[in-house]
Amino acid sequence: MKKTATSLLLSLVLLLVHLGASAQGVMKFEKELHDFKDVPEGTMATYEFRFKNMGNQPIVISNVQASCGCTTPDWTKTPVLPGKTGIVKAMYSSAGRPGVFNKTVTVTSNAGNPTTVLSIKGNVLSKEQAKATLTPAQLAQSPRLVADRAAHDFGKLEAGQQVTAKFTFKNTGKQDLVLGMISSNCNCIGYKNTPAPIKPGQSATVELLYNQRQLGPMTDVASINSNDLNGDLKLTLKANVVRDLNAGSMVKEAGASVPFK
Repeated sequence: MKKTATSLLLSLVLLLVHLGASAQGVMKFEKELHDFKDVPEGTMATYEFRFKNMGNQPIVISNVQASCGCTTPDWTKTPVLPGKTGIVKAMYSSAGRPGVFNKTVTVTSNAGNPTTVLSIKGNVLSKEQAKATLTPAQLAQSPRLVADRAAHDFGKLEAGQQVTAKFTFKNTGKQDLVLGMISSNCNCIGYKNTPAPIKPGQSATVELLYNQRQLGPMTDVASINSNDLNGDLKLTLKANVVRDLNAGSMVKEAGASVPFK
């Protein structure tokens, strides 16, 4: 009798252990690879990977890590209950990156399969290539970036001083305008904040940071990349850069020290 009771107790313990081990979420994606194929340069290529919780416990995604800074992930932040679905979004910035790309995002969660690697790939067409593949009607649907002015003059500023120029950008096209990276020969121009997409017919204030360390009259051109297939926007920033604004910069003139002119 004692042996039978012990056997029953052992069986019950094993059953509880088994039930505990099997009580977990199971993350099942519809697919783990997405091919964008051809992507016009400047486009923010975005895809939502959908998954279903096939287990019996809620799934919580703790982290999604992209393989590079050019890919931005997003995901369902709330617990995904058994039988329900969630998403992991991968956004690839193609601005200034023509050519083939192949990137991954690694999903970490409390599911029975705690790590899943998702992949995106495609081929970024240069703006010239993209224009050649589109009909006039399709090209007319492109977003169009227009600035309120072509240049900004900061006047006199100190070397290394970081200043801001505000521009108003308007999208006169028929699709969302996505601003990409800024390039310049001086590597001294950037965004103060990452610009949000601009809807057709809408305008937005975009602030450019300028940090020039060379002395003298400076003229630097910023090239703003976007998904406007008509080309990059060129903006000119000017400044008279001095060593020290507070020192009352002095120069020698006819053997005498006089204020900087």
